Amino acid sequence: MKKIRVTIWNEYMPQQTRGAIYEAYPEGLHECIRLGIAAGDLEIRTATMDQPEQGLPDEVLNSTDVLVWWGHAGHEQVSDALVDKIQNRVLYGMGLIVLHSAHMSKIFRRLMGTRCRLNWREVGEKERLWVVAPEHPIAHGVPETFVVPHTEMYGEPFDIPDDGKIVFMSWYEGGNVFRSGVAFRRDNGKVFYFSPGHETFPIYRDPVILKIIGNAVRWAAPEEIFPERVTRRPEPVEKITTENPAKPQQALT
Repeated sequence: MKKIRVTIWNEYMPQQTRGAIYEAYPEGLHECIRLGIAAGDLEIRTATMDQPEQGLPDEVLNSTDVLVWWGHAGHEQVSDALVDKIQNRVLYGMGLIVLHSAHMSKIFRRLMGTRCRLNWREVGEKERLWVVAPEHPIAHGVPETFVVPHTEMYGEPFDIPDDGKIVFMSWYEGGNVFRSGVAFRRDNGKVFYFSPGHETFPIYRDPVILKIIGNAVRWAAPEEIFPERVTRRPEPVEKITTENPAKPQQALT
């Protein structure tokens, strides 16, 4: 069986290596997710922004079936050239899983074509998630509803396009609601946004959250990465008898 090649990218800014973030994820968010979704059908590696070519040189990106993206403080530090490459890779079939505050990442906003703004509040309140599309592969094996005990609130309105399939909805203890799991298709590629995962709460240690991310990886994995399509100017397959109104008229004599 061919394994799905997964790359988990984390900006891994210096603030993630100390303080409350380090206490929640001393191994790093990317390593926690890697260990949490590890399975026999997945071949997983991690990448961080401080690595050469921001962790995604061509040989890594071009051998990735599904890219998992976590970012927060370093969105603007990601090079536009890298965003161009990721976008192109998605359009030709690579899957993209966008987590939590990466709703403001350059690549997600590029693929959505919107500013992806939302309301937020950080007081450690409870979040209840509901499966609203139980037939969707990302919801396979997930309870109808479950609770994240402490989280950052993300609330509507959420500036994303209307073409996404809502898989999960969230209600927060403070009363807000949010489209917390939305799946999109962009050309040949699949994109899934999933909001739970604040960096100072151990949300990525929750087995249900990890189950959803693993499901999303498998859903987004392409059967193939399509080659770049060259536009053509084909000859007609049937005879064209309609007169072209834009054809220059012969001069009268």
